[in-house]
This record gives sequence, structure tokens and C-alpha cells, in this order.
Amino acid sequence: MDRKEEKRLLKKAQNGDKEAFAELYREHVQAIFRYVYNRVSDKQLAEDLTGDVFTRMLKGLPSYQDQGKPLLAWLYRIAHARVVDHYRRVERRPNESDVESIPISVTPDMDERLLRQQAARALRDAITYLTDDQQQVIVLRFIEGYRIEEVANVMGKKPNAIKALQHRALRSLGSRLERTGFDVSAIMGGLS
Repeated sequence: MDRKEEKRLLKKAQNGDKEAFAELYREHVQAIFRYVYNRVSDKQLAEDLTGDVFTRMLKGLPSYQDQGKPLLAWLYRIAHARVVDHYRRVERRPNESDVESIPISVTPDMDERLLRQQAARALRDAITYLTDDQQQVIVLRFIEGYRIEEVANVMGKKPNAIKALQHRALRSLGSRLERTGFDVSAIMGGLS
């Protein structure tokens, strides 16, 4: 959706047009869900928090003022705040499933699949040790695929600050993964 269309829908939604709000919701719900899910690693919780983001958007629309940034930037800020609030209510690290309760099917490529799953779990765990800003940069850059300038716009920082945050986050991830015994180049190959 281009900026002009988004502004038009925003005005209509601010005036109570439910269809305009629904259009904005449909346009952004998947991006917000992916962002939240990659921060909490729990589908049900991510769905709940995503719903909360759009509830807060609806409540905040009457006072929302366009500052020249896409609506998605505001939604990411709301989503980030919801994730932070969630982790304040519960312990910092997400609960891990009991290994005994995970069903394992036997397939010819089982070792490869299990290794990928274990590497993904190690990477998600390592990300939880990053600062909130570093986590947000990693998710926006490497999971959502945003360019440096777009991340800077969403986070309200300068591109050089985003580059520095990304560099520190990748170094922290690399050292944490090395301590767990994983082949860092295999796990982080796509992140640099």
C-alpha cells in the first residue's frame, strides 16, 4: 500500500470508518504477528499480543498524528511495548518445552532436520540475551528483511546507530553461540 492510500485510510479510520480500519489491519497484521512471534516464540501468545497491538491502535487512532512515517512504524512501537510488558510480567527467558513431550517421527533426513531445529532453538535462545534494541534490530533486519534505513525509521534512530546496534548484536550472538558449542558460521551465515 502506498503512502497516499495509507493516509486516506487513516483519515477515514480516525473518523470511525470500520472498513478503513479493517483494510489497515489486513495490510499490517501479518508483519506485526511475525515481529511479535519472533520475540516471544509462542504462537498463541503472539496472536494475543498482536490482537492487543491492534486494539491499542484502534483506541489511539483519534489522537494519532501522522509524522511523515508509515503507520507500520507506529505499530512496531506498540508491538515492542507489548512484548516488553509481557517479559516484565514473566521471567525474562521463555519457557522451554519438556523434551519428553515432543513427538519425534523417523524420516531419512531426521538428523539434518533435528540439527536445524536445535540450531534454530539455540539462535532464538541467544537472541533473548540481547538488549531490547538489539533484538528489535535483528528481527527487523534479518527476519522481516528491512533495509537499514527502514529500521532506522521504525526505531526512530539514525542509520549509523542501527548499523552499530546490528554489529554489537551479531557479535553478542556469535560469542553466545560459540559458548554453546554450535558452529557459529553455519547458524549465522545468513545474518551478516
